[in-house]
Amino acid sequence: MTTRVATRPMVEVKGLVRTFGDLEAVKGVSFDIVEGEIFGFLGPNGAGKSTTINMLCTLLKPTAGSAMLNGFDVEHDRSDVRRSIGLVFQQPTLDEYLTAEQNLRFHAYAYGIPRDLRDQRMRELLQMVELWDRRSAPVRTYSGGMKRRLEIARGLLHHPRVLFLDEPTLGLDPQTRRSIWNYLLDLRREENLTIFLTTHYMDEAENADRIAVIDHGEIQALDTPAGLKAMIGGDLITVGTPDLDAGLAELQQRFDIEATRGQDALTFHVDGGETFLPEFVRGFSLPITSIGLRQPTLDDVFLTVTGHEIRDEEVSEFDQMVQSMGRGPRH
Repeated sequence: MTTRVATRPMVEVKGLVRTFGDLEAVKGVSFDIVEGEIFGFLGPNGAGKSTTINMLCTLLKPTAGSAMLNGFDVEHDRSDVRRSIGLVFQQPTLDEYLTAEQNLRFHAYAYGIPRDLRDQRMRELLQMVELWDRRSAPVRTYSGGMKRRLEIARGLLHHPRVLFLDEPTLGLDPQTRRSIWNYLLDLRREENLTIFLTTHYMDEAENADRIAVIDHGEIQALDTPAGLKAMIGGDLITVGTPDLDAGLAELQQRFDIEATRGQDALTFHVDGGETFLPEFVRGFSLPITSIGLRQPTLDDVFLTVTGHEIRDEEVSEFDQMVQSMGRGPRH
């Protein structure tokens, strides 16, 4: 990740609220994203993440508060906001019976891009994602990585200022994931593109300049990846034991430690873990099935802040966007 000099705000969110009947899904969320920033937006299912994103993309009207994107109000300037954003969905939305060129031409037509600009932009993007030589092949003959690269090219065709990426490399092999992130980082550098990222891969979240963690409709933490990990402090110890509830109680009573329960282990942080660990093993009365010592990661941040493990959250943040883009915003 490269440190960037702050420029103008590209996204400004102030006191954003969205209610559904008596349910307050988003509770006064506020944050800014500067131009050219990669902004990670993480949260468990039902945390208000997708509702916030849908408001920024003009698919839901805010109940209260305001949001500006590229200088346009998401409630009152919806057409300008939509021209300012590109979307790359988790679920494929390409027409697999069309070629890459035909898919891009259809998108260009929908955005009213003039033919002379369209052809030049298509060539630039297809060359950038290394699909120019396969531009005339039906998309159904593409690999998963090629389809994802084409979707990124399509999302950039109309020169958006903000690219929303929903799980951009989910299900792809590590080599293809690295390749796609190389394209994205080059794009950010060359076009000063702002990227709004949701992902379950914490190694991908490390590419973000800053990360916001939302839960229960509120921003629970917002900082750089390094700042979030420093927030936890100390060394992380993970302990497996057959009775996790009993383990939680013993850590509290005997060691005065508040631990977090995962699927099959307890996690807690201490200063001087290498010194503490032998003392802990001698004093812990329950059977220990596994034990580990390491530095905090973004997975640990997510677990500490939300009480959930990020790998358990498998639902797309844009599941309804494809159907919604052709309709007006919901009230």
